[in-house]
Amino acid sequence: MDIKEKYEQYKNMRLNLHMERGWPSVDQLELSMPMLDTVTSRTNLIHEVDYRSYAGTGGIIPLKMIFAEMLKVNVDEVYIGGTMSTTIMYDIVNKAMLWGLRGETPWKDVKEVSFICPVPGYEKHFKICETFGIKMINVPLQDDGPDIDMIEKLVKESANIKGIWCVPLYSNPTGIIYSDEKIKRLAHMSTAAKDFTIFWDNAYVIHHLTDNEPELLNIIRETEEAGYPHRVFEFTSTSKITFPGGGVAVCVSSIENIEWLKKNSLLQLKSGDKVNQYRHYLFFKDLAGFKSHMIKHKNIIVKKFKIVDEILRREFGLSDLVKWKLPQGGYFVGVYLPKGFASKVYKLCKDIGVYITPAGSVFPYNKDVDDSFIRIAPTYLSCDDLRTSMEVFCCAVKCVDKLTK
Repeated sequence: MDIKEKYEQYKNMRLNLHMERGWPSVDQLELSMPMLDTVTSRTNLIHEVDYRSYAGTGGIIPLKMIFAEMLKVNVDEVYIGGTMSTTIMYDIVNKAMLWGLRGETPWKDVKEVSFICPVPGYEKHFKICETFGIKMINVPLQDDGPDIDMIEKLVKESANIKGIWCVPLYSNPTGIIYSDEKIKRLAHMSTAAKDFTIFWDNAYVIHHLTDNEPELLNIIRETEEAGYPHRVFEFTSTSKITFPGGGVAVCVSSIENIEWLKKNSLLQLKSGDKVNQYRHYLFFKDLAGFKSHMIKHKNIIVKKFKIVDEILRREFGLSDLVKWKLPQGGYFVGVYLPKGFASKVYKLCKDIGVYITPAGSVFPYNKDVDDSFIRIAPTYLSCDDLRTSMEVFCCAVKCVDKLTK
């Protein structure tokens, strides 16, 4: 069958399939439903404070102890606030704009505040910068992390560069893992801005897809050793572990930074949702409980990543038309197409009824200068719907390729 005829056949199916976002599937959400039954009228909710009442900004100690072990830090370096880590990221940037960090000039009073953005990257990071008018500087993301030579040069030359976004493990959207060398250099590099800050989004710290579970160099300890103990805010959450709408969000930093965050969050988060935090603690009990739960997630989603890889190999395995790597963890598969293909492929898929991440959206200002990168998010769909979506995607790529010849 001619590729154009195949495309029209898909179009006549009137599909409505969504794989644009890294959402957990219904089966994954069901894994955490028993957690909702852990707190009852007979549950003791009075511990270091009464979990039903005010006080306790920054999280309950039992849950903080588990995250401290997970992230290999001290309990007093852990802050729990809200349900989403992007909320804490946004809040810290907002506070830096208003009041400054570490006694330095508030960012609102600095001409053209800039952030380094490894690309392709996570669009929510870029939207935070856009919200506050922060200039974004693209730096290529390589197989072992961002171009560190370029970063070191940039931060040494300009005091206006105040931060960098990093997703160091199973990076969104390419799935790469930062090397020890690059983590060490990020921690130790000399910067013109005294308040230069690394926003370390360790979202996928226990989201493994293989039995090989890489362990990152500890950025908190590395910056401390380098003499920059306040340089990093590290983040994670249970959004893709329990419920995106009812999880817990975590920030790790120096004790001084955590105290600053707690003090300046009193009006926003006077009590926090300590009952929900305790519910998480009762459900998991310890780090082993988290890891056991994540094996259940892996058993559901690993087959979906294999479907993506299988279909791409079947359709493009011997050609250079499509390039990708099956990640060891995380939520996405990054696909590189020829220059100028991405936006066309996105439109063709959308016209059929298969919704993928919009071309360019994983770049600052939605501008992929090569128009070549597409992010595949396989987790939300059923295996059958994912197969259909990937077959449509491959058909769209072949259609664009035919039109360009």
